[in-house]
Amino acid sequence: MRQVFNENRSNMLFNPPSILKKIYPSAIWSFPKEEDSLFLTFDDGPCPEVTPWVLDTLDRFNAKATFFCIGKNVELYPDLFKEILRRGHSVGNHTYSHIAGWRKPLHDYIQDVDIANDLINSNLYRPPYAKITVSQANMLSLRYKIVMWNILSRDYNRKLSRRKCLKNVVPHLHPGAIVVFHDSKKAAKNLWYALPKTLEAVSAMNLKCKAITL
Repeated sequence: MRQVFNENRSNMLFNPPSILKKIYPSAIWSFPKEEDSLFLTFDDGPCPEVTPWVLDTLDRFNAKATFFCIGKNVELYPDLFKEILRRGHSVGNHTYSHIAGWRKPLHDYIQDVDIANDLINSNLYRPPYAKITVSQANMLSLRYKIVMWNILSRDYNRKLSRRKCLKNVVPHLHPGAIVVFHDSKKAAKNLWYALPKTLEAVSAMNLKCKAITL
């Protein structure tokens, strides 16, 4: 399974390989029935240096989004987490300590997710790095909706130019898409450039940005 993921890593940016959808049949990769909306998501927050700017930028465009939060960060910044909810966005679980499932035994991984959910209280889950074993996915899908993506900005890559980050997103936007950004310090340079321009593109396409609620 790791080999399948690595061989198709570049394709994961815009069009996850069908074999991954077969490996994780319970995961949600897009919302094809949506005709006038797409879904912006933000991983790894909340982050006081970045998340408030993201919230203000979304407000400027009357856009809603889904924030997949790390439990440890929610513990550190509870007021910022509450502000995400107060602004009308949805939240999801991104583990407590941002661990890759491939490196953790089943029990330890599930425990980390559940500890996070004591703080986040969401039925939405996204595995960090998309690295999750089949047994972990099967166990979590009994209690969570596993939300993946079909457009990955790679804003976290500090070697990536701002323009390339934007190019990873805007040409591939379509109704029902799930787009991944990161409200983290590592992603800030690319995010500050790409997010407003992405929202402008969404508006030009007469689409809405909605929060994920399942």
